[in-house]
Amino acid sequence: MEQLYFCQWSSWEIIGELSTLLTIEAFYCSLAAGITMTVLTYFAIPTSTSQAIIGAVVGAGILSGSADFSKLFKIIICWLVTPIGAIVLAYSLHRCLKYVLDKTITNITHLNHLYSTGIIIAGCYSAYTLGSNNVATVTGVYVGSGFLSAGMASLIGGLSITAGIITYGKKVMITVGKEIAPLDPFSALITILAVAFTLHIFTQIGVPVSSSQAIVGAVIGVGIVGGLRTVSAKVVTKITVGWFMTPLAAGILTVLFIKLFV
Repeated sequence: MEQLYFCQWSSWEIIGELSTLLTIEAFYCSLAAGITMTVLTYFAIPTSTSQAIIGAVVGAGILSGSADFSKLFKIIICWLVTPIGAIVLAYSLHRCLKYVLDKTITNITHLNHLYSTGIIIAGCYSAYTLGSNNVATVTGVYVGSGFLSAGMASLIGGLSITAGIITYGKKVMITVGKEIAPLDPFSALITILAVAFTLHIFTQIGVPVSSSQAIVGAVIGVGIVGGLRTVSAKVVTKITVGWFMTPLAAGILTVLFIKLFV
């Protein structure tokens, strides 16, 4: 738990250093990011909460004159590296582990049991890294403005993620799981592991990155193993456009809200 809070606090600090926010400005940043994510989720585009909230915070900072673009440069570099790193990691893991398993386990029943158990364990690890990075990203505006403590922000953020999964996650699940590239149980296991490793690395660095970018990159990586033609260029293009639009839309909405209501 202490490790989780340490990783979250690093991301909260990054968010807080981008701009100086009043509590009401933090509210409008969260509202703008939430609206942006809701619209893109409606269109089944797995986009980035970190991009949305950072775009919103920078928008508020530009308006107040407190935006620190030196911190933003580091984040943007990591946004570019995240999907590429996940592609390379997923491809490498698939090649290496498939070779090892084919040489050591020949019983299909044992392999299936290994895959099912591995997916559960890797899923728990991935959920841990998701919480340590993305919850910190979304709730960081409230911690930075002094409205919430780190513990309360973690609790609210975690419960909200659970509610979102149950009520509104199906479309994006289908896009990631079925439309980018075909997945078998082993590919699914590798995808989850690659995402977890990617998020953990960036969380240790203290940079809020995108789990959506990581998962899409990982799916593309395992898809490439079966040949580039197995990866849907149309779906990948739609997702990429969504990634570019996310921070821009959230930033514009934040500026509009603050201009109109503050």
